[in-house]
Amino acid sequence: MKKEKHEEILKEVLDEIGSALNDKRGLLSHQRRLAFSLSLGAVNLIELYFHKLSIIKEGTQIDHTWFKRSENRILEKLQTQITGQIDSIENIKKIIDIAKQIEEKRDDLAYGAPASDKILQEKINLFFMLKKVVKC
Repeated sequence: MKKEKHEEILKEVLDEIGSALNDKRGLLSHQRRLAFSLSLGAVNLIELYFHKLSIIKEGTQIDHTWFKRSENRILEKLQTQITGQIDSIENIKKIIDIAKQIEEKRDDLAYGAPASDKILQEKINLFFMLKKVVKC
């Protein structure tokens, strides 16, 4: 996917976050959309970061479910998507850790019972932390 497409997707994710944060009803009324959006946003931040580093292979598409695996397995999967060495990427372990936390309980939030504004706010904070780490 081209860099511009990732930027377009991130704009949509940021729009959903903004909408949720500004909704008088609270974050809970956006629970499912946030679960999907934050997961999608995390993957696109990572892919955009790889674009910025000029190491992403053409046609690469990172799967959000990879971040439910062990760190070593995630590193292996990501290594197949880039031209450089995964361990040479600045903050890669922190990036993976944050993405794993965003992905954690994603399906429960997307398909399960209502959570809480606190949990949703924590996921939003993680997204912005990842955005800061990858400088996108």
